[in-house]
Amino acid sequence: MFKQLRRDIQVVFERDPAARTVIEVLLNYPGLHAIWIHRLTHQMYLLGFRTLARLLSQIARFFTQVEIHPGATIGEGLFIDHGCGIVIGETAIVGDDVTLFQGVTLGGTGKEKGKRHPTLDDGVMVSSGARVLGNIHIGENVKIGAGSVVLQDVPANSTVVGIPGRVVKQDGNRVPTDKHHVDLEHNRLPDPVCECLKDLRARLDAVQVRLEEMEEKANEHQDL
Repeated sequence: MFKQLRRDIQVVFERDPAARTVIEVLLNYPGLHAIWIHRLTHQMYLLGFRTLARLLSQIARFFTQVEIHPGATIGEGLFIDHGCGIVIGETAIVGDDVTLFQGVTLGGTGKEKGKRHPTLDDGVMVSSGARVLGNIHIGENVKIGAGSVVLQDVPANSTVVGIPGRVVKQDGNRVPTDKHHVDLEHNRLPDPVCECLKDLRARLDAVQVRLEEMEEKANEHQDL
């Protein structure tokens, strides 16, 4: 248990440059508090004390603004940055070394029974305000852009942006090879709309050149 607690504290220092001392981390990181309380409520949930577990999780939500259902399965090395507004559903599975920024939702899409929340593999990073919904699978080292809504499976080593979420990069130059490497640069994501506009501009330029060539040929024909 103490080894796991030390690992949780070390994760904060690894992924947040604002962390300076252990005391500061212990007192001022609600995401860390939410994870620790979840470990307790999750064990209670597995032992059958589900009502009490839900009650404690709601009390934790009041103080941390992070809502993690006691039934959710959380791996080691989870880092919740700021934490405000994060929701993790009952059947969600979160792997090791996952990073969640504020406002992230790992939710369901209906009233179906059984597995209805997403599964995140190791090394996944979900940016601010993103929604990952339904019984879908997010592969290792996936980066989900801010504000994205992901409704389908995502292969490993991919970058997803947009509504609905689209894979815009897979096995690119910045994909880490270390299984436990965590890429926090969620500001460096490709813009599929911008890329589409650039492609459209290039096509228009080509059409313009073609029209000018046709006009020149037409003028030469008239001169003849």
